[in-house]
Amino acid sequence: MAAAMIVGALYNVINAGFVGSQHDTALLAAITLGTPLLGLVMGVGGMFGVGGGALVSRLLGESEQDPSRAAGIRGVTSTSFWGAVATGAALALGGLLLLDPLVSLLGADAATQDATTSYVMVMLLFVPVLAGAFCLEQLVRAEGAARQVMVALVGSAVLNVLLDALLILVLHQGAAGVALATGLSNLAVVGYFALWLHRHSEHTSLAPRWFTLAPTVLRPVLGVGSSELLQSGFLIVTSLVLNNLAAAYGDGPLAAMGVAVRIAQVPEFLVMGVTLGVLPLLAYTFGKGDRARMLAALRASALTVGAVVLVFSTTVLVLREQVFSIFSDDASLLSIGVTILTAQLVATVVNGFTGLMTSLFQATGRATSAVTMSLAQGVLFIPIVLLGDHLFGMPGIIWALTVTEILVFVVGLVMLAVSRRGIERDLADGTPERAEAVLETAG
Repeated sequence: MAAAMIVGALYNVINAGFVGSQHDTALLAAITLGTPLLGLVMGVGGMFGVGGGALVSRLLGESEQDPSRAAGIRGVTSTSFWGAVATGAALALGGLLLLDPLVSLLGADAATQDATTSYVMVMLLFVPVLAGAFCLEQLVRAEGAARQVMVALVGSAVLNVLLDALLILVLHQGAAGVALATGLSNLAVVGYFALWLHRHSEHTSLAPRWFTLAPTVLRPVLGVGSSELLQSGFLIVTSLVLNNLAAAYGDGPLAAMGVAVRIAQVPEFLVMGVTLGVLPLLAYTFGKGDRARMLAALRASALTVGAVVLVFSTTVLVLREQVFSIFSDDASLLSIGVTILTAQLVATVVNGFTGLMTSLFQATGRATSAVTMSLAQGVLFIPIVLLGDHLFGMPGIIWALTVTEILVFVVGLVMLAVSRRGIERDLADGTPERAEAVLETAG
């Protein structure tokens, strides 16, 4: 999963290079302005995919003691996939009907209006596909098929790069070409995942006949998944606020922010690969009652996150000027971009551990704790960024997200302390074998 995420992050950097090669600041700014739309799609796909995937892994773990528990997996996977596609279709229709107000809300001005409209319009057409692809990624991982997910995501990134080269460099489609390349590569992902599940999965089904509105499926799926939607929702608000505040300082800072964020995503996505990749294992071991393996997975993940942050973030931080200069030779963009990149990398230090705690809450069905983590980020960021802008101007905007991430990490530690006893209790509940295993480990 980490390998797949890092390839995706590298794609984003290469994509920025393709766009930057056009020497059009408005085009770079337009892609940055469209970022909240991708966040919304990930939120929809994540709500159904993460919620459904966590439930599937728990059911697989419980089926080790009670084989009949596996029978409910088909309803979970079908409901999750078609729920994501239907919700994505509704959002796409609403966005297309309100295209002009949406582009204005994203922060586009006269200079970026046309490019942003082209990007957003094409991206909206593929929203159901993008939501379905992200949902299927979580469902396939829920069965432990990490290699298949890696193959799909790496293949998608390679295809996206090839399409970018064709649509941007050869056909000169600009912002619309970037969106079209993203949509077509994700359509290929949906086809791959659907075919793999049909051929190789014993319990999973995407057939519409298994779709259900039963509370036993919807409650755990949406309960856990709502934290992903809230988190993505606040990321959208964060992007909108940042874009609109930064736009007041000109297109240069906005374009610099877009490039810096993509560079910082390389170590950030690698860390996300670890925290997302361990979620199915945590859910499975929790459902099975295997305390020793669950704690071992947490320790290994925490050590990996720490190592990634130390090596990759430090390397990029030391070489930040050289790295940023690859994407722009504009001296003003370079100066502010290096500052933004530094702030982003500092935030990565705590963001990985925050993500690991959130995955633990989602895996163990702690919907309230997971939602609290998501709420904390949005609730804290808005006043911090507004106060930073008022007191310090652009530097206050740049460092607001870093300060927020540190505070959210503290909130996570508090939530973990509160939830720890309940997680231990639920691990010991259930079959005598589960209770005995926990007692032996504790002894």
